Amino acid sequence: MTSASRYATYFHVHLVSDSTGETLNAMARAVCARFENVLPIEHIYALVRSPRQLERALTDIEAAPGVVIHTIVDDELRAALEEGCRKLDMACIPALDPLVSALSRYLGAALTRRVGVQHALDNDYFNRMDALNYAIGHDDGQGGQDLDQADVVLVGVSRTSKTPTCIYLAHRGVRAANVPLVPGRPPTEKLLTLKNALIVGLTISPDRLIQIRRNRLLSLKEDRDSSYIDIEAVREETVLARRLYERMEWPVIDVTRRSVEETAAAVLNLLNGGHGQIEVLG
Repeated sequence: MTSASRYATYFHVHLVSDSTGETLNAMARAVCARFENVLPIEHIYALVRSPRQLERALTDIEAAPGVVIHTIVDDELRAALEEGCRKLDMACIPALDPLVSALSRYLGAALTRRVGVQHALDNDYFNRMDALNYAIGHDDGQGGQDLDQADVVLVGVSRTSKTPTCIYLAHRGVRAANVPLVPGRPPTEKLLTLKNALIVGLTISPDRLIQIRRNRLLSLKEDRDSSYIDIEAVREETVLARRLYERMEWPVIDVTRRSVEETAAAVLNLLNGGHGQIEVLG
């Protein structure tokens, strides 16, 4: 192994946004992930909407030289940021410009200069809030009496990322509930007879599940041995779960090597593609 592959390269990346900075942060992380052994030190400046706020951001940027990426809409603020970066001899990258320019040419439409329009309090926003409330109220088998109001119900043994996946889906406007499979306790009749919602079974390798559960016990400062992390008990748990999915003909997603975002994307694909077929996603 060479020294180049052994040591990571750290660099400062300054993310300047006139809105919440969520879009910019996601873009920067996606791009940085394309480089091996490169670790960005993120500095986020959100809701930068005045010259004074921009001046404070530039002061911080000067103290930690690196790359500046922005989504500033206001022309005067953009010009001031770009001039400030030029004086500091730093790269200043308008993250959305290439995509916005391409769409503008294609659509032949004028651009809006309103800040934060993607976070407007419109119907989509309130639908997302409603979905989030639903996910919280139907976490871990709660609120089972109205599961038929869900768009999707995630089913799985303990620690298969059901809750974070439901929360992520809620931010996309999907009403998601989750129901745990508990050893020795049969699934409820309500779940087994559910008609209107997409039910998805989550599965995971026993070895990975034990690792996750051990970390969970450590975080709770519990060191007792139990069937919760016993290899034979866990194997039986996962096998019984898979048999249930097969019997009920529910689509299955293997979360062993999936992030929450990837699991949610797979669920969205199933929602968009229909409920009729089993699809095992490894």
